[in-house]
Amino acid sequence: QVQLVESGGGLVQPGGSLRLSCAASGNIFRINTLGWYRQAPGNQRELVATITNDGITNYADFVKGRFTISRDNAKNTAYLQMNSLKPDDTAVYSCNARITPMAGDPGAYWGQGTQVTVSS
Repeated sequence: QVQLVESGGGLVQPGGSLRLSCAASGNIFRINTLGWYRQAPGNQRELVATITNDGITNYADFVKGRFTISRDNAKNTAYLQMNSLKPDDTAVYSCNARITPMAGDPGAYWGQGTQVTVSS
């Protein structure tokens, strides 16, 4: 069984930084595209950033220049470095991964999410 676990959220002042982690575990053959999404209260979930197995990244316009997505394939872990945080960045951040398991078909998996609150 494949599991994604996020960590690193918390309360930070405007202009501050946080680093989120997303660790995948289980019977994993390969992790393909990894992505970070967020959902603020009353809003739909939105894409923040993605990274392919080859390291190609894509960012939502509202985080370009402030957030950086990366991955460590040896650790089956993805990261989201968030700098210059704004109150509008407050949301639950969730990790999504397209994973090929040791047995069975590839599928999309979600973590449980981690709360990020930007407030003075």
